Amino acid sequence: MNNHQSSRRKFLKQTGIVMAGVPFVHTTLFPGKQPVAQAQWSVAQNTPVTVLTDNRLKFEYGEERMVLDDGLQPSMLITRNDTIVVQAQNHNKPQPQQRIYYPFAVDTVVSRDKGATWQKIALLPGKNDINIEGGIVQLKDGTIMGLETYVTPGSKPDTGESLMFYSTDDMKTVKGPVTVTFDMPDSNFYASSDDGGRPHVAMRLHRRIFEMPNGDLMTTIYGWQKGDKSPSDYEVRMIKTRVMVFRSSNKGRHWKYVSSITTMPQAQTEGFGEPVLNRVNKGKHAGRLICFMRTGRELFKAYSDNEGKTWSKPEPIQFADRDVYATEKWKEMFKEVKRKGIPVVENAVEIIGAVVDPDLCVLRSGLLVAAFGVRIPAKACWQKFNHPWNGNYIAVSSDGGDTWSNVQQLTSGIPTTHYMAVEETKEDNKIFVVYDWGWWGYKEGRYTYGRPVTIRKQ
Repeated sequence: MNNHQSSRRKFLKQTGIVMAGVPFVHTTLFPGKQPVAQAQWSVAQNTPVTVLTDNRLKFEYGEERMVLDDGLQPSMLITRNDTIVVQAQNHNKPQPQQRIYYPFAVDTVVSRDKGATWQKIALLPGKNDINIEGGIVQLKDGTIMGLETYVTPGSKPDTGESLMFYSTDDMKTVKGPVTVTFDMPDSNFYASSDDGGRPHVAMRLHRRIFEMPNGDLMTTIYGWQKGDKSPSDYEVRMIKTRVMVFRSSNKGRHWKYVSSITTMPQAQTEGFGEPVLNRVNKGKHAGRLICFMRTGRELFKAYSDNEGKTWSKPEPIQFADRDVYATEKWKEMFKEVKRKGIPVVENAVEIIGAVVDPDLCVLRSGLLVAAFGVRIPAKACWQKFNHPWNGNYIAVSSDGGDTWSNVQQLTSGIPTTHYMAVEETKEDNKIFVVYDWGWWGYKEGRYTYGRPVTIRKQ
């Protein structure tokens, strides 16, 4: 363990975790600990590293800021008023309900001063909040809408349902939930377990909702259609997923199926999942839809030039030299590590790395910013997390997604779930990136934090 990790463990045991010099209403970290109001602490200080550059862009970093204590796997929106909305999982169990829900409850925080201070809000007081991993967007008319990630079987065959909240006053008040419906031809909600082998009668909305020039909305769901039967390499009850595209012409109340990005969801260990979809706004590819998808190994990319009706063949994409198959770079480190009683280095599936949960932000200038996490290896990264490739990244494209010639590593060798989110602020080419420290059951603390990043042309 390096000196940073050792001092970090000691620091957490002695204090707690909230941003230095900034008031934050501190909530319970773990059962039995008492909350500390208006505490002032310090977050870990990561030093971003340039992995790849074309020398045409310069990255200027603000200080890391505490966003949410006890928060994992953040989702985010930044409104036109520069209000930042972040949601992440806490350690608590959600309230029992008939509808499927994530195993952990979520907290939502809002900042109206560029991330200096944060206020916790309840989206649905007295109920489980809507999990906006399903997507959150501000429409041209100012309305903010967020979708619950789980889509459950609808009242009729080949239909699905989810929940939505909305706000018309920049998240000062929230209305809902409203039931939203989906046309889902050939859907099979009963195809698979979740990645832990548990029952999972649902599909997943994920990441981005965006507004087309005519006001229609587009988003993605990953799940199954009839005939999808290929089991995951690491959980045979989990069936590999496909990514489907949906469009709404009534502000998200009803969604129509557009297409599947591939009809053969056989890729890698998980199929195609955790997609992020966005629309190029400038340059030679203006109007192109780009989708990144997790597979359990490398990311895959596909694009459409006809509003999602048809798609290019999904192809793997590697950022800089971060090759998840370059196992010789970490085999020695993991020679003593076992999973399920088998040495990781002897398991052809376990030793390979993974890129997870991509995000894709299209800036007003036309730059594209991808955010993603790299796990070395895919699951054993939590038994030994200090490989230097293990961490959180952003990559920038100046040509509409053809190339990604600027790659920055924001964290390296830290405990993290590797989930991130990125949004542009009110200032052009200035983004805010959030990521997390810790994971489920990690004993040295867990929280969501992030920092502003300004991208300048040189």
